Amino acid sequence: MNFPPKDARKLDVISIGRSSVDLYGQQAGGRLEDMASFAKYIGGCPTNIAVGASRLGLRAAVITRVGDEHMGRFIREQLAAEGVDTRGVATDPARLTALVILGIRDKEHFPLIFYRENCADMALEAADIDPAFINEARAVLVTGTHLSKPNLAAASKRAMDLARRNGAVTILDIDYRPVLWGIGGHGTGDIRFVDNAAVSQHLLAILPACEIVVGTEEEVHIAGASTDTLTALRNIRARTKALIVMKRGPLGCVAYPDAIPTTIDAALVDTGFPVEVYNVLGAGDGFMSGLLRGLLGGETLPASMRMANACGALVVSRHGCAPASPTWRELKHFLDHGSAQHALRKDVVLNDLHWSTTRRRAWPEICALAFDHRVQLERLAAQTGAAPARIPVLKRLIYEAAAKAFGDDPAFGIILDDRFGSDVLAAATGRGHWIARPVELPEQIPLVFEGGRDIGNVLREWPVEHTVKCLVYQKPADGPDIAAPQEDRLLALFEACRQTGHELLLEIIPDKTRPGDGAMVAAMIRRYYDLGLKPDWWKLSSPDDQAGWTAITEVVRSRDPDCRGVLLLGLDAPEPDLVRTLTAAAAQPICRGFAIGRSVFSQPAESWLQNRTDDAAFVAEVAARYRRLIDVWRQARGRHSAVA
Repeated sequence: MNFPPKDARKLDVISIGRSSVDLYGQQAGGRLEDMASFAKYIGGCPTNIAVGASRLGLRAAVITRVGDEHMGRFIREQLAAEGVDTRGVATDPARLTALVILGIRDKEHFPLIFYRENCADMALEAADIDPAFINEARAVLVTGTHLSKPNLAAASKRAMDLARRNGAVTILDIDYRPVLWGIGGHGTGDIRFVDNAAVSQHLLAILPACEIVVGTEEEVHIAGASTDTLTALRNIRARTKALIVMKRGPLGCVAYPDAIPTTIDAALVDTGFPVEVYNVLGAGDGFMSGLLRGLLGGETLPASMRMANACGALVVSRHGCAPASPTWRELKHFLDHGSAQHALRKDVVLNDLHWSTTRRRAWPEICALAFDHRVQLERLAAQTGAAPARIPVLKRLIYEAAAKAFGDDPAFGIILDDRFGSDVLAAATGRGHWIARPVELPEQIPLVFEGGRDIGNVLREWPVEHTVKCLVYQKPADGPDIAAPQEDRLLALFEACRQTGHELLLEIIPDKTRPGDGAMVAAMIRRYYDLGLKPDWWKLSSPDDQAGWTAITEVVRSRDPDCRGVLLLGLDAPEPDLVRTLTAAAAQPICRGFAIGRSVFSQPAESWLQNRTDDAAFVAEVAARYRRLIDVWRQARGRHSAVA
């Protein structure tokens, strides 16, 4: 097959068909009836393929329908976050988004229930296929399941016809799910093959329009109308000159670019990777993403097959379908270095790569207002004679001031607790702000978590978009009575964040009397890296000199090149001091902004608590103070960027 040149089309591939929300049982090894909690992912074969292809660097799009409700918006937002073009995602006002509930029983059994009665993507029709959009693609991929209804078949065929007229390559992923063809009852979603002549005839009819056909051995059986593999392959070949790629699970894959040989393996074979099969669902979608990355990227067929098998191996080792797909950096590392782990989900390097290269949003700059203070505000209320019940009101006013100062600026961030700020957190969540929440009990050495010892359960109640902020006091000279329990809890926190999908901001103050000791801060950062801690962010005091910045930068960049960077803390410093430290920090590429609090609101808060300042004046004063610091940072950053 010959793909159009990359620079001649805006898109590499458009996939067409199913788009759903997958609710994945989190208790592996049991019946679906007994699973107690579920993780939510986007799903559906063509949607998974589009995500996987985008993660591998292809310009991918999907044509489907979603409902005009929360789950439909979830799919749109996730696709956009993954870099998938969503112009072909139509909103169906009359139907709900498809839903799948599934689990992992063992290596052979994966119970699942499809909730697809009159769902949005099953209403896709030929009119949804825009010729101009199809003409942007180098390849168009349809799936066998979306031939199961007349309207779906019409949409798929129209897309393939338009693609062929415009010189794009047409691809069929056989994607056979008997239950979605109306074969078997609702509880048979895990059945992968049922011989059915009517389904075979549907698939045989579309084969002449295909230039690549991909499926498992069982899927080849249904497409080729025979349960004898060689006979099925020959039946497919009789109807199309397409490249046929047959997936064989742990045996790898076989490709047939020409005539079908006398034995299955007398063709191009890639033996795959001997890894633990943890979750076979979605592995085929990962396989297709890797194959597309190779073929559309100009690789040879053997190299493309190797990429496909590697992607399948990575996905089969993890929980979920689309979220398990590797990124290009991750795939390249696996191909170059392999893994010492049979269970790839236990490979620390691969896990770190997967985490750092799939974070959903870039934050090149953050100018956060930190008002997560609890003990300090309780003391201030006591000193001023104010009732503690006024603290939540104060926090609401601080947020109003912050929003007034920042508006819709994408660098707007807040750090806020849920003890006094739960209502504000709820109001701020989902609005595009960077939001961090403290997890530590204030002023406790060693570290104690505010929500209880089981930090994993605490974080499961948090929105995923909330960054976990943890302040820890520790210096290199601390003895085991402080260091041991503290470091053990930090490791538990780090592991919990990775499990629940929350980013981690670690704020360290080694010595309150010497917060600017850059060498001491760098030594503590190195110690935490030695433990295996890799926070997404560091929150630090400004070092006293350039040598301190250099030491911090060197240890972070050498130990975790994917760390998002450093945010500067204020420690209630007077504004003139903050202007100097912000100006110095702006010259450091590793510093991505600041998270400053009491320096901005402490004095106005005291006046407000004493009833000497009304709400409007308080908001105006805090907004003005905050805005001045933002402007100082931006101006200094601009000067240094211009020089660089």
